[in-house]
Amino acid sequence: MADRTQGYVPSDEEVQLYRDDYRLFTELQLYRNVFAAQWEEAARLILPTSLNTFYYGAYNFPGMKKTAEQVDASGALALSQFVAIVDSLVTPKNQIWHGLKADPTIMKNRDVREYFDDVRDILFDYRYRPIGNFHGQNTNNWQSLGAFGNATMFVDKLDSRWHHGSKGLRYKGVPLGETFYGENHQGIVTIMIRWFRRTAQQAAEAFGFERLPGTLRTALDKQSQTPFDFLHVVRPREDYDPRRLDVKGMPFASRYWCVAGEAMMAPEGGFRVFPYAVSRYDQTPGECYGRGPAQLVLPGLKTLNAMKRTFLKVGHRIADPVYLIGDDGLMSLDQRPGAINPGGMSADGKPLVGKLVEGNIQVTLEMMQEERSIIDNTFFTPLFKTLTDHPDMTATQVIELMNERGMLIAPTLGRQHSEYVGGLVEREIDLLSEMGVLPPMPPALKEARGEYQITDTSPLSMAAKANQLAGFNRWVSQLHEWASVTGDMSILDPVNFENATPDAGRIQNVQEKWISTPQQIQAKEKNRAAAQQRQAANEAAPGQAQLLTAQAKIQKLNPGAQSAGQPQPQPQGV
Repeated sequence: MADRTQGYVPSDEEVQLYRDDYRLFTELQLYRNVFAAQWEEAARLILPTSLNTFYYGAYNFPGMKKTAEQVDASGALALSQFVAIVDSLVTPKNQIWHGLKADPTIMKNRDVREYFDDVRDILFDYRYRPIGNFHGQNTNNWQSLGAFGNATMFVDKLDSRWHHGSKGLRYKGVPLGETFYGENHQGIVTIMIRWFRRTAQQAAEAFGFERLPGTLRTALDKQSQTPFDFLHVVRPREDYDPRRLDVKGMPFASRYWCVAGEAMMAPEGGFRVFPYAVSRYDQTPGECYGRGPAQLVLPGLKTLNAMKRTFLKVGHRIADPVYLIGDDGLMSLDQRPGAINPGGMSADGKPLVGKLVEGNIQVTLEMMQEERSIIDNTFFTPLFKTLTDHPDMTATQVIELMNERGMLIAPTLGRQHSEYVGGLVEREIDLLSEMGVLPPMPPALKEARGEYQITDTSPLSMAAKANQLAGFNRWVSQLHEWASVTGDMSILDPVNFENATPDAGRIQNVQEKWISTPQQIQAKEKNRAAAQQRQAANEAAPGQAQLLTAQAKIQKLNPGAQSAGQPQPQPQGV
């Protein structure tokens, strides 16, 4: 037993690395604690499940009640609608919400365009496999973004030990209370320290028994369910060398620490691409963390919660009023239905019982509605009224209307593509490339070193791009109307349908394989011309047959006569 509980002993180098990482962790805690206080306030009002999770070391016993201070549920309802709106406009499950492209010169190559379409389809296939759990974790992230202004997605390869050796991706929406950010000089999050808890048994499964320090081995022997603190530190590598093929050839270092034993739980690893996709709603100058809708209307949420208490109190007084009776003690009030209260009136018929003025519930209700309106607008919930306000609209019209209204919130949600979706896709491509499931690059893209950009094809972005196509359609309709009035079809000559047709398809996110190549277009033109010639020949055939019949009759009646259309003999010169 002594040998078993002795545990893993870190080297001097590992001890120094732990001290450096933990010192950084302490500093990040210090700068985050002010935000944590605001997040606790927001959680108390609109997302009680996250209450008491934002300070390092906080512990919630499973099953604790957290809704004791939540009186009004308007904020929680607005948050749930915010999640649905953002998900439908930025990452809708039933649509292609991003694409890939390269330099415009390279994108002229059809093989490159088709390659990017294939890679995009593979990304969506792996992302939405049930085993990856992306949709559920992404929903949690949008909830965190609305409530606290920050969200984090960790993308990793699927642990094949639990899935019969299957290849795939696994997504984890990391709770905000577990994440501590650090930015580089360009405002990009390049440092992430994640604090999490695991039991000794879970640690042994994840890292192996040999790496457990003595404290965890003792707990493992006792089958203790006590959770221990762990840190996952991802930070830029100071000794990065791109020429190396080991972990030092990766720009980001990755280290797992057990705080109880100050031990490294696995050999130091690394990442070619930052593994955490970070989303921040709105940033105040000089701050690393974002501020969300709940922070913007936190005073309104607190006011509404207080108003609801008053509203309930007034309503209770109206339903069960406070009675005023005389102090002579001549009667006691029986409030049961049909009860008789002797002495309730004076001899001249005046009631001796009165009600305490309970207050104006209508004024309280109007004040609450005003606060709710501000909160709803901040969380974009008026977009939900599209269906109820237009019950006779078709599904296509509803989508178009929602897209138009969605353009109004594009400046706010636009950064979710560049920061969140961008980080997500880069990590996914890196992992899928490592797993060998991506198709080979075309030569033109290889010459460009495989450089690519992530395009935004979400409904929010497509609504903006649709204006280009709508303007073109209005222009063509106007020209066609003028041509009809004047009878001059040359008015349509300035329209370059040859270029506009495929571009219109790409604006509407049509796959490249569905657009004909120039060679296919030429073949169609050739076939069409041949078909027209055949049709003309067929239409002319009856007339030719009649002409030949007439010529034959003339020749029979007058053998010496020349057939029509044949050359006449010329007179000879003298």
